[in-house]
Amino acid sequence: MPTSNYERPVTVRTRAELDDVLADADRVLVMVRTEGCAICQSMEPILDGVARSTDAAVVVFNPKADLDAVAAFDVRSVPTFLLFEDGELVDRRADGFVPTADLTAFVERTTA
Repeated sequence: MPTSNYERPVTVRTRAELDDVLADADRVLVMVRTEGCAICQSMEPILDGVARSTDAAVVVFNPKADLDAVAAFDVRSVPTFLLFEDGELVDRRADGFVPTADLTAFVERTTA
């Protein structure tokens, strides 16, 4: 059962806004996207489902206004999914469209 205060995906526009969510939530899934990315748009309903079915905060981040974040997170393609636990980047995916079950499993995995 979800325990996050984030029941729906949140859109952030700057690294500072992202850092606020990372400080507030134990587990955060970030989708880095760009405007006009068709795959990114097709992921939005899936992100909504992940936000409702997991305890993770789900964030949509278009780093257009904060290109330093692209380098900081080594984003080379969109969508890129970044998984944070306790503010630390613990995993990433950059393989295009991800089905709901796969993305949910990615978020719910435990770190060793």
